[in-house]
Amino acid sequence: MPSSFIPSLPNGNTLFAFGNEDQKSDAQVTEINPKGEVVWAWYARNHFDKPPFNDIFEQGWTHTNAVSRLPNGNTLVSLRNFSLVAEVNSKGEVVRTYGGKGIFVAQHDPEFLSNGNMLLANHARPHRAIELDPKTGRIVWQSAGFELTATPVRDANRLLNGNTLITGTTEIVEITPLGETVWKLRLQGVTFSQMEAPGLGFYKAERIASQK
Repeated sequence: MPSSFIPSLPNGNTLFAFGNEDQKSDAQVTEINPKGEVVWAWYARNHFDKPPFNDIFEQGWTHTNAVSRLPNGNTLVSLRNFSLVAEVNSKGEVVRTYGGKGIFVAQHDPEFLSNGNMLLANHARPHRAIELDPKTGRIVWQSAGFELTATPVRDANRLLNGNTLITGTTEIVEITPLGETVWKLRLQGVTFSQMEAPGLGFYKAERIASQK
């Protein structure tokens, strides 16, 4: 296993999401130990190879784009092409799904917040950050939509100060809960066509705490 692999779990293992051009025979999630051995894998086909999901294909079957281990031991999987986020237990069973019914579309990087809500980036129009109450399935907060020249939006992080950092293709912005922009980084003099944009520009951003 390359030394550049960074452990993402307390046990030293690393979770990987695979979705770009994935097939039904592929594992969309794998957990690998420091020796490079696969110790756990999840296959979407065991739950989703049925209507209305079985005939979908856009840059892969599921185009899974994010995975994280929850405090309860389950795994959160972002199935972009299905516009669903699945919670999977250690047996590989889908115990709950979030989304559907057009609540969000082609989501990226979902994460649970300390208040129990889920924050994610809505990849399709309107391109924006969305905070969802998983108990009711309702949107409780959302950012303004990004201009077409800054789309798609693929990352949203809730900061310690309560603001949200959102990453678009040509700009990264920090906004307050009321929607005020307090910080922005923008690529100057750069434009991408809608065909080019998904593979170019900004993809993710993280706020790093200053060291004193």
